[in-house]
Amino acid sequence: MRLTAVLLLAVSLASPAGAVIVLDSTWAAEGGKPGAEAAGFGAHIALANEPQFDALISFSSDGDTWGECSGTWIGNDAQKDVAYVLTAAHCFEASTKATMYAYRTQGGTVLTGIDTVIHPDWNGSFDARTGYDLAIVRLKGRVTDGGPQPAIYAGRHEKNRVLTFVGFGDRGTGSSGDDDAYYDASSQREEKAAAQGRIDQLVEAVTPLPKGRKKDAGNYLGVFLPKEDASIPNPYGGPATPVSRLAGLLGSGDSGGSAWLQLGDGRWAIAGVNSNGSGDANYGDTSWFVRVSTNAEWIASVFPDAILVAD
Repeated sequence: MRLTAVLLLAVSLASPAGAVIVLDSTWAAEGGKPGAEAAGFGAHIALANEPQFDALISFSSDGDTWGECSGTWIGNDAQKDVAYVLTAAHCFEASTKATMYAYRTQGGTVLTGIDTVIHPDWNGSFDARTGYDLAIVRLKGRVTDGGPQPAIYAGRHEKNRVLTFVGFGDRGTGSSGDDDAYYDASSQREEKAAAQGRIDQLVEAVTPLPKGRKKDAGNYLGVFLPKEDASIPNPYGGPATPVSRLAGLLGSGDSGGSAWLQLGDGRWAIAGVNSNGSGDANYGDTSWFVRVSTNAEWIASVFPDAILVAD
């Protein structure tokens, strides 16, 4: 899977995640072509900038290069003047502390980290614990420019629904995969992008939690990227055609960003956290997300004012 170099997941080929890999046809329709590879992402940038995704937070270790990881503001503790950000645990590997990043809101406010709470069932293994690649960062100060406090999905009906995932990572197409040529860092580092996928794979949590770094604990969602001509069979038994013209995968650099479901009443809720993916993010590959619904109680135990919703 891919995340830092793509997304980190729970299979031997997993790598960290980023955003976004898009359909060749959409890229071309949006103006992408040889020599102008970075020009074909307008629709995906527009999707990411819809107001329901204003809670996205960009991380920087030097205050200059942003998008090293992503997170999502989930609310403030006004009494303590603290903000809470949901992200991926692997962003804090190798003794990385909350204080080692700066955190920038969509409105441009930069906050500092206080500490990080790592999910107790995360053990650092993408081969076994993708479903628990989860952390909450406490920031000094309140987020006031991230839109309304977002909801956390606590239902159990994710399978076959459309997932919209957002982040600041690298880009590419289904044919190119994650490719530096498709990302103009000088002009796009500040831009988030989004893509969509059908939740073809829902792996339930294994109970009791298996011991060992190679025994899959489940608890994650998978999105497969088909080709427009349906020439690649869906390995999870779902449709072999893209869910929309905005279909895609995670690319490198978006670990910790959020994936959203739109509920029947029109509300949006965070249903996944970008974790990792297979291969090089080409057609036929899969992106994986922490399943938030089964971690909702843990999130609320860290941040009691989290908004939990079901459908």
